Amino acid sequence: MDLLDDLKALGPVLSKWLNYSVLSKKDRTHHCHVSYHWVAYWQETIVGIEIEVYYVGSRENAPY
Repeated sequence: MDLLDDLKALGPVLSKWLNYSVLSKKDRTHHCHVSYHWVAYWQETIVGIEIEVYYVGSRENAPY
């Protein structure tokens, strides 16, 4: 499965992904390094209903 499939099936918390972490519990933001150069960020906008992936791209341009 890829990242989007897991987000759809499992929700925003992907603790089984090797490079996953919560960025902010308050803002409900998460991220995962999908390779050495690429990273994805997402945010729970309505708990359990909607997940917004707001960045997928190079680590160099990531919105840390």
